[in-house]
This record gives sequence, structure tokens and C-alpha cells, in this order.
Amino acid sequence: MSEAVWITGIGLASSLGEGAEVHRAALRNLAAQPVVDAASFAPFPVHPMPALAFDAQIPKKGDQRQMEPWQRLGTYAAGLALDHAGARGLVGEMHLLVAAGGGERDVVLDEAICAELAALPPEEAGPLLNARLANGLRPTLFLAQLSNLLAGNISIVHGVTGSSRTIMGEEAAGAEAVRIAAARLAEGRGEVALVGGAYVAGRWDMLLLHAASGGLWRGDWAPLAERPGGGMVTGSIGAFLVLETGRHARARGAPCLARLAAVRSGAARRQREDSARASAAALAEGLALRPGHAVVSGASGMPEALAEERAFLAGLPEPGPMHFTADLLGHGVEASFPASLALGALALGEGLAGQALVTGFGIWRGEALALLEAA
Repeated sequence: MSEAVWITGIGLASSLGEGAEVHRAALRNLAAQPVVDAASFAPFPVHPMPALAFDAQIPKKGDQRQMEPWQRLGTYAAGLALDHAGARGLVGEMHLLVAAGGGERDVVLDEAICAELAALPPEEAGPLLNARLANGLRPTLFLAQLSNLLAGNISIVHGVTGSSRTIMGEEAAGAEAVRIAAARLAEGRGEVALVGGAYVAGRWDMLLLHAASGGLWRGDWAPLAERPGGGMVTGSIGAFLVLETGRHARARGAPCLARLAAVRSGAARRQREDSARASAAALAEGLALRPGHAVVSGASGMPEALAEERAFLAGLPEPGPMHFTADLLGHGVEASFPASLALGALALGEGLAGQALVTGFGIWRGEALALLEAA
């Protein structure tokens, strides 16, 4: 059995704002400048989280308080996708697949503990560290660090009660979540799924991790094409999609935003210079690309991965317009691939092309391709 898989809902919140229309406008106006915060985490620019009315999607009492920012952003974007698809009545049968990171640290608490321990000998520092962690973290805050609680919060807040799966693994997690959701629907193991992820860029813990690997861009923002040697500018993104079988969507009169013709993922070890390029080329075999297809690149900006993707894209047959998700929204790690798919579907809806090839090249590992067809 092979059912057609449609995208029927898009929930996208980024530094540009929320919803499909604001992101359509960004695709139409390629000269528009992205929203960048160059001061708060200098020398590293970031695309900040927008001001969102979380109350519109998440009850204020209780639910919001126990969520970390990335969970609020993801839960909010999931609600946007459900509303866009008109799928609130389908949540009882909806599969849920979430791409998630390892949670967020309480940086203020970290700094206070480190300052207190700095002058102590090891035999005194250990017991004090345990005491401060036990007393400083409320149970709700501690539990909110668990990756699968984004899926839990979506289930609680929005009532999504079909099967649930959380996938960790940076960019590859986002691609795998979409691939698995689409495969389940295509094989007849469900009719509708909610899939996506979220990432908040304004976090010193993640910025310092990426900076230590030499992967972050420093100084004034510049588009990917103008960053000598590459470099990432991370972005705050919540991106969720409602996927449906064509049969199910037609039966309820839901419009098709784009048809998800193929989703493929790989994970080259990148020990050779061309390993990621070769992995992507293998994924592209057999894809029915037509001349003039749009390309929505999920390139992170990581120097090695950026070079490999550029080499891969240079070998594509007669590509049409190209959009870099990271130029518009920043790089959203786990949310990057779902966000790129959302932009690809919106580009097709704008009539920019009849097909869109969506790419994803992970910071460290993980290559992915998806082919979208116009409705």
C-alpha cells in the first residue's frame, strides 16, 4: 500500500513572527533583512524568539510555568499547525513525532553554583554541589529538562492522543521524525500526523558548545553566501507540520499545501572530504526532479557541511530559485528540517516553482532530502 502524503497544516514561529503569511511575505521579498540580535550574546549574533501571545495556545496557569522556553515555543507552533489545518477535531487519532534536544540548563543557577564552589577544596565542593542541585531545582523545573516532555506537553495542552515518539539527534532528528511520520501514513498505518520540533537560540550553554567547535559566525550578520569559510547563526524556531493521507484530507475537504513525494535521510561519517556530498548524492538517486525546481537549503553554515552541500547542489540538474532557511530564520538545529519543509510548501503555494527540493546537512552528521510537489 502506498498512500499519497499531503501537508495540510503549517505551524511556524520564528524571529520573523508567527504563521504562514509572515513567512510567505519573507519568501516574496528576498531583499528584506532578517531579524537579528547582535548585542545580547556578542560576539555571536542570533535570530531571537519573537514576542508571542502564548496564552492563545497554552493555558497560562500551570502549563506555561512548568515549561522551558523551547517547550513553550514548540507547543505553541504545534497549536498553530493544528489551527492552520483545521485539525482540532482529529487530535484523538493523530500520531505525534517530535524532534527534541537535551533540554535547557538554568544558566543563572549554574553561575551561582560555580561562583560558590570556585574557592572550595574538592572534598567540600562535592557535597555542596549535591545540596545546591537538590535545593535549587524544583521538581517541575527538573522534569521539564526531559526531551520527551515536549511531546507530553503537546499531548496535554492540545489533546493529541495517538501514538507518540520523540527523536533526539540534532538536525537528523528533525529529518527522521518527518520521514517516519510520512512512511507510517504512506503504508496505511495511520491517516494524520503532527510532526516537528523547536529550538531557542538565545542560550549561552548551546552557543558556547558550538563556539568551542569553531562553528559560530562572529560579528555583524551576513548571509551564508557572504560568510568566508562559513559559520552558523542560530535561530529560535518552532516548526510543526500536519501530514495527512490524500484520501483522508479529501474526505474532510482539507486543501493540500504541498505533496510530500519523498523523504530520505542518511548519516555519513564524514571522515573523507566528500562523504556528506556522496551521501546526499545517493539519497537523490531516482528523485524525479524537473528543470526549474526550487531548492530550500537547510545548510547550517558549519564550514565543512556548507562546502559539501554547495558541491552537492552544484551537481543538480537545472535548479530554479534557491532559498536558504538559515538566511531567513537562522539555523534551528532539531527544528531546521521541518522549518525548511514549511518554507518549501509555502514557496510552492506562491507559485515560485512546481517542485521544491528540501535539503538538510547536519552540523556533525546527518544528511536529508525531501521532494515536495505543488498541490
